[in-house]
Formats: sequence, structure tokens, C-alpha cells
Amino acid sequence: MGEQKQGACHCGAVRFEAEVDLGSARRCDCSLCRMRGAVAVSAPLEGFTLLAGEDALRLYRFNTGTAKHYFCGTCGIYTHHQRRSNPDQYGVNVACLDGMSPFDFAEIEVLNGRAHPADTGANKRSGVLRYTPD
Repeated sequence: MGEQKQGACHCGAVRFEAEVDLGSARRCDCSLCRMRGAVAVSAPLEGFTLLAGEDALRLYRFNTGTAKHYFCGTCGIYTHHQRRSNPDQYGVNVACLDGMSPFDFAEIEVLNGRAHPADTGANKRSGVLRYTPD
């Protein structure tokens, strides 16, 4: 199923362990995700363990308030979020996973967060991002 990975924010204050599905890598085009630019992979809620930094972790909610976006209050790095589309999952920032980078993925699906399917019934996918190294 998932692969067990360790992760942390930039400064190391927030550390976690997660059972992630690397085949689920994706981005979203909602207003927040467009600004943060992160690639996220899925982890079940019960497959995510915060190891350190509960006191440094901050929560941000917007629009419907359903999704819970977590970031380090010290360095500002987004680490994970509880999804609106599936509240039984976290989206985990690939860049925070040990030994991983968003550039490890040649192609990333982009989900339609600007016209969220829960609000509009619109298509779930809005495009694809590709990375081609020189």
C-alpha cells in the first residue's frame, strides 16, 4: 500500500512520519495551492504521526473551512493538510519528505480547486504539470 517516510519542515521544528502513496502525487489550482506551489502525496489520517513540533505547528483554514492546512510557525513551511476532498486523508508536502523532491516526478496531475467539484460539480482535473530536466 503506502511507503513509510520520515519528514520535517525546513528548520526541523516539526517532524513527522507518514505512510504515503507516492503514486498519488498531485497539485491543486485553488488560491492557496497556487501560491504555495507544493506537490502533495496522500497519507491516511491513521498513517500520519507527528513526532515533534506540536507547539510549532500552525493551522490555516479558508473558504469553507473544511480543509486544515498545517505549517511550521517558525520557518513557515507547509508540511501537510487534511483534505477537503477526502477528510480521511492528509496531503503531505513531498518536499518535506526525507530524500524526496517535487522534481522527482516527471508529471503531476493538477486538480481543479478553483471550481472545487464539491461546490460546482466541475471536472476534478484541470491539467498536468511536467518537469523535464536539462
